[in-house]
Amino acid sequence: MSKYRLFKNKWVYGILAIVLALISYYLVPGEEYAQAPIMAAIVTTMAVFWIFEVVPIAITSLFPIFLFPLFGILDTKTTALFFGKEIIFLFLGGLMLAQGIQNSNLHKRIALHIVKIIGSKPANLVLGFMLATAGLSMWISNTASVMVMMPIGLSIIEEIKDAKGNKEFLSKFAVALMLGIAYSADIGGMATLIGTPPNLVFMEMYHELFPNLPAIGFSQWMMMGLPISIVFLFTGWLLMTKVIFRMPKSKVFKNQHVIKDLIKELGKLRRDELASGLIFLLAALLWITGSDITLSSDFTIHGWRSSLGLNMVSDASIAVATSLLLFMIPSKDRPKEMLLTWSKVRELPWGILLLFGGGFAIAGGFNSSGLSTIIGNIIANIGIESPIIIVIIVCFVLTFLTEITSNTATTNLILPILAKASAVLGMDPRILMIPATLSASCAFMMPIASPTQAIVFGSGHVKIKQMIRAGVLFNFLGIIVVTGMFYLLAKFVFGIDF
Repeated sequence: MSKYRLFKNKWVYGILAIVLALISYYLVPGEEYAQAPIMAAIVTTMAVFWIFEVVPIAITSLFPIFLFPLFGILDTKTTALFFGKEIIFLFLGGLMLAQGIQNSNLHKRIALHIVKIIGSKPANLVLGFMLATAGLSMWISNTASVMVMMPIGLSIIEEIKDAKGNKEFLSKFAVALMLGIAYSADIGGMATLIGTPPNLVFMEMYHELFPNLPAIGFSQWMMMGLPISIVFLFTGWLLMTKVIFRMPKSKVFKNQHVIKDLIKELGKLRRDELASGLIFLLAALLWITGSDITLSSDFTIHGWRSSLGLNMVSDASIAVATSLLLFMIPSKDRPKEMLLTWSKVRELPWGILLLFGGGFAIAGGFNSSGLSTIIGNIIANIGIESPIIIVIIVCFVLTFLTEITSNTATTNLILPILAKASAVLGMDPRILMIPATLSASCAFMMPIASPTQAIVFGSGHVKIKQMIRAGVLFNFLGIIVVTGMFYLLAKFVFGIDF
């Protein structure tokens, strides 16, 4: 037992981080970009600290604040700005909206009705939540989709706990449900051009770099993206519930009247539930209808931002504004209190906000140090002639690179390099650029890989080792699905002949 006890000491992982950081430093060439090896060492250190929780994860996220200025990567002021990014306030506002729903107990009512419709078999529940989340994320941000579904998922977990379910099963089910919600948001976002930022980055860059090539419209992208999302969603669900976390076939609530009785106990819809639900619905409606949807070159559905000249109002502004309403509307159930109080907000996982900031800072460091360019050039100089092999390599690199950098930042940096590489290799640029764009949404291992994963990590039901274990398999599944489906659909949708 003593040899295993050694690995429980966190200083062992601290030494491991230093050793791996030194290896990273000497492996990365620094002739052209002097800071690139240092950045590689910092990222390696932070990755080890995050994985093994050498110090609290939120504290590791603060490393760039002193390491970047110390080694001349970025100054303190610039680094600190990453911790105030817009999406952090979207997350904060969304958390407060979710807290308002939980405070009024509306989440329990919604959860019980979902169980009543879907049935209470664990695997069916996970599939139901994955389908709902993916459907939402096709039209609203992946983050907002998780914000909508996570409180409902948490209430399902609470109901099972109240029903005195097996603790081991409850733990497995909670992880599967939370990860299912996070992963399906990213998978659903691949289906439409507006589903996730990398898709929009690709469109903007493709039309700018190749104005003479055929334009890609909303419906054309969907003809490719939707089948990929559907195949990925169902194979991912099978992987989650049959392989990674084997779900029993028995129902969660054995007595078929349990759910009906629990719904009856809640009574009629109360004013607090209605008010918090309407505020949340208002936020979701504003998120969904805010942006323009271009269905073709001749037909665009205008969102309220462009129609009203409010383009400066972002999803984060909506999240904060609507959540503030919860502090202004009196509660009927709790006299002399508002729908949401500061004492409840203090319970939110504030450390996740630092985790977001740390991820954005790493992305900024990758860019400013030149490490992103070095990685991109490696992709461009692959000496392989087979297009399908190159696509597999591009998907692999983008998938795992996005684990430690922002997917939007990664696509911004890598797509121009792939565009140049396709010209050198004499192939259609879409062969490399589209799979790369889709793969940027397929990083599932780390909380910093995507805001959706950071959010469910903040639920307290998912440990980082569980996310890595499930995420590795989902990463490889993503590479297989994106490569295979793109190969099958490319000729039919885009007229690309491999």
